[in-house]
Amino acid sequence: MNKNEQFVITINRELGSGGRTVGRILAEKLGVPYYDKVLTKALEDKFELSYHQIEELKGQNRSWWEEIKRVLVLGEGAANSSEYYDEEKNRFVTSEAVLKAEREILQGIASEESCVIAGRSAFFAMNGNPNHLSILIQASMEQRLKRVMAKQNLTEKEAKKVIKEVDETREEYMKNNARTSRYDTRNYDLVIKMDGKTEEEAVNVILAYIG
Repeated sequence: MNKNEQFVITINRELGSGGRTVGRILAEKLGVPYYDKVLTKALEDKFELSYHQIEELKGQNRSWWEEIKRVLVLGEGAANSSEYYDEEKNRFVTSEAVLKAEREILQGIASEESCVIAGRSAFFAMNGNPNHLSILIQASMEQRLKRVMAKQNLTEKEAKKVIKEVDETREEYMKNNARTSRYDTRNYDLVIKMDGKTEEEAVNVILAYIG
């Protein structure tokens, strides 16, 4: 990646790894915008679904269209259709539409300016970008549990359940829609394990890698 030209850095991270903070600090040091959850917000606006509904749908390739119809409370006549025309809102909604919107939003952001984007779908949406650095931020389960317990005020049992659900949903999403595993290191230029590192130290590793 050439930081002297327009670039995009994508960060995929495990829940509780500190990857979001790493992305924010990295963007600050590079003097570029940091985007996190901007995609979900844009999808909310486009499809009028809540954050939690979108997150649910993303991990359910098997029933994407059925779930979208359920959330939008569509009529029985659309039950076997691959698309549905919503007369009230004068629009078509399809199972592919959300995925397409997701890629369009991310690619649109990267085409406008250099930036750091944190999110599970960003790295494969940027595959065609010639000046893209892909990073995975990981941590041991012990460290992840401590962080999630502290940030969300959960017991260890509750934190384990949250991490398990998030990991499974994100991995299912990647397998269904990117046809790869989020843990496949071939998808990344740089993989950082956070154990024994502060977020600042992890950022310094990335900056040294960029040069």
